[in-house]
Amino acid sequence: MRSPNNKPTRIFSLHHHNTPPCTRSHQIGALLLVASTFFLTRLFDHPFTTCPPSSLNHDHASQNVVHFSDDGSLSWPQMGYGTHLSLKIYVYEEDEIDGLKELLQGREGKISADACVKGQWGTQVKIHRLLLQSRFRTRKKEEANLFFVPAYVKCVRMMGGLNDKEINHTYVKVLSQMPYFRRSGGRDHIFVFPSGAGAHLFRSWATYINRSIILTPEGDRTDKKDTSSFNTWKDVIIPGNVEDGMTKRGAAMAQPLPLSKRKYLANYLGRAQGKVGRLKLIELAKQYPHKLECPELKFSGPEKFGRMEYFQHLRNAKFCIAPRGESSWTLRFYESFFVECVPVILSDQAEFPFQNVIDYTQISIKWPSTRIGLELLEYLESIPDEDVERMIAAGRQVRCLWVYAPELELCSAMQGIMWELQRKVRQFHQSAETFWLHNRTIVNRNMVEFSSWKPPMPLP
Repeated sequence: MRSPNNKPTRIFSLHHHNTPPCTRSHQIGALLLVASTFFLTRLFDHPFTTCPPSSLNHDHASQNVVHFSDDGSLSWPQMGYGTHLSLKIYVYEEDEIDGLKELLQGREGKISADACVKGQWGTQVKIHRLLLQSRFRTRKKEEANLFFVPAYVKCVRMMGGLNDKEINHTYVKVLSQMPYFRRSGGRDHIFVFPSGAGAHLFRSWATYINRSIILTPEGDRTDKKDTSSFNTWKDVIIPGNVEDGMTKRGAAMAQPLPLSKRKYLANYLGRAQGKVGRLKLIELAKQYPHKLECPELKFSGPEKFGRMEYFQHLRNAKFCIAPRGESSWTLRFYESFFVECVPVILSDQAEFPFQNVIDYTQISIKWPSTRIGLELLEYLESIPDEDVERMIAAGRQVRCLWVYAPELELCSAMQGIMWELQRKVRQFHQSAETFWLHNRTIVNRNMVEFSSWKPPMPLP
C-alpha cells in the first residue's frame, strides 16, 4: 500500500527490532493478567441489585422474560435488545408527501383522528400520536434508525373515505416519493395495520412493503387470503385497543368482582357471525346456562349492549372465552385482563404480543377449537380457585403492556413496541436498487447520488 506521497506505508511489521526475550516470568505474568481480566469482566457484567425484581417467570434461572419492579416499572431482558432503549424514529408529516393526508383523512379530508381513535382499531391513531410526542422521535431523516408512515386506512375505509382501489393507488403514490424508503427497500419503514385484515388493506403490500416492519394484532389471515401478510421475523404483534375507560388505573368503568361473587363459570360475549366455534359456544350455553353465559348481543336499537353493560357482564365469570371470529385475533383476550377473568383462547392460529419475553401459560389457557363442548366446561370447573387467583395475579402484573399510555408511564404497550423495534434496527441500509462506491457514496442504478434522488422514484 502507498501513501499519498507515493511512499510505501507499512500496515504491520513482521520484524520487531530490539525485542526482549520472552522469559518464564513474562509468561506467568501474562497468564495472571488474563485471569484477572476475565474475573473482573464477569464481575462487572452483572448488575449490582440489592433485591431482584418480581418476575412473571418464577424460575429465576431464566433471564429471558420481562421483569416488573415493585414500583411498576419493567426491565426488558438483554437478549438481543440491548441494555436501554436508544432509538431515533422519523415520523412523516401529513403535508410532507402528496397523498399521505388522504390515507389519514380520506379523499375529502373530512375524517378526523378523534373519530378513528375509538374502537378496537384505534391503535393506528394512538401509536401515531404517541410517536409524535416521543423522546425517541427525530426530525432529521439522516439520523433516523427507523421511519414511521402514518395512515388510518382501516378507519378511512370503514367511513367511506377511500375505497380499496383508491387505498392501493394512494399508497403506491406515497411510497414513490420517499427516497429513504427506496434506499433500504422499505426495510426501515414502519406501517400500522390495526385489524384482522392486516396489511391486506393495501392490496399490493406483497409487491411494495413485503420487507417493511408491520405492526398488527393479526398474525394469520390465511383463511381468506392465499398467504398471511405477517412475518414473525420482521413484524411485531401489537395489543388491541382496549376501551380507555377500562385501562385507567384505579378508575375503571367496571371494577373486578371477587371470585366468590361471580355468577358464571365462563362466558362468551360476542356475535355468532356464522363461525363454527362461536355457534358451538352459543349452543353449549343453552344446554348449561348456569355455567356458561352467552347473551345475544345487539349493537343497535333500544336493546343495544352498551360498553358499561358489556364489561359488567364480562367480569361476572371466572373464565372469559375468546374464540376466533373473522380473523384469529380477538380484542376479548385483552379485555379479560381488565375485568380479571382468565382468558380461554379458542383460536388456534392466534399470535400474541411480546412472546419473546412473556410466558402466556402463566396468564391464559389455550384450548383446541375442535374440542368445544362439555369437556371444556368440565376442565374449567376442575381448576381450583387458588390456581385461578394465581393466573389472575400474573395477568394483573402484565396487563400494563396492553395499555397505549404516554412514555411517562413506567410500563405500557409503547414501551414493549419500542423494545421490539429496537431489535429491527440495521446499521447498514441497502436494497436491489441501492449501490455504493469506494468513498462510501450511495448511488442508484443510474449512478445518481442519494442526496440527489428526486421523486417520483421507480418502485419494485
